[in-house]
Amino acid sequence: MADPEATGSPPRRGVRGRRAAALIALMLGLAGFVISAAGTATQLLPRRFSAAQQQQIENWEIAGRWQQLTAGQIFPASVGYQLSAAVLQDATPLNLNALRVAIAPQSGCGTGVTTATAASVLRHDGCKAVLRATYVDATRSYVMTVGVAVLPSAAAAKQAYQSLTGPRLTADQSAVSRLAAGILVVRYHGTAAAMYDYSRQISASFAAGPYLVMYAAGYADSRPRVPVAADHYAYAEMTSLADGVARSVADTLAVPPASPHCPGTPGC
Repeated sequence: MADPEATGSPPRRGVRGRRAAALIALMLGLAGFVISAAGTATQLLPRRFSAAQQQQIENWEIAGRWQQLTAGQIFPASVGYQLSAAVLQDATPLNLNALRVAIAPQSGCGTGVTTATAASVLRHDGCKAVLRATYVDATRSYVMTVGVAVLPSAAAAKQAYQSLTGPRLTADQSAVSRLAAGILVVRYHGTAAAMYDYSRQISASFAAGPYLVMYAAGYADSRPRVPVAADHYAYAEMTSLADGVARSVADTLAVPPASPHCPGTPGC
């Protein structure tokens, strides 16, 4: 028989079939390699959380801060606050500092607030603990207690807040019931009692994440309840002190954390 290559005849059909089969096998092999490589890369890349998962992780981190932070971190030794320019009748506000004088031991939800009604509200909404600290202004004219009731969720803290009354002023000792229920002031014994064992002049609360932040403020000289609203400057300074410290504590506990991410390791 004559050589097909020598005579210019086409290759036999079997040779072409084998080449086609080899090409198909090569293509399938490459496809399998690409799929396998993509799967391996997916395993090694950081895990991506859904929006719901991210929110759940952030909520969990915020809810645990009261146990993860030290008392000194929650209640720092000094807290800056401002007295507004309008109160001062000036062009610029005045920057002031509140000084911490003590941190009370952690208390239960029934013993850290002023009334049985407030305790009942906190218990109903799942309160776990109450944290308290006392601050004075730089001149030691005013004293305030800031408290944090730890609730199981932001919804529970909001519900507890709505169940408590807003800030009110007492005109005299006979109007004690008019003052909003809230945090029990931290009382002292001994030589410091005259300065820090005070009666509440103002009281308020607000929710911050799963925390109900409460404060009570008064004069540092233990004077009886007076119509502090009549003294516009004293009321403004007392409120600025109390609200400034309370907001600082709330920011420490409830500030949103960085977006959660998963380290790039298999099985994360």
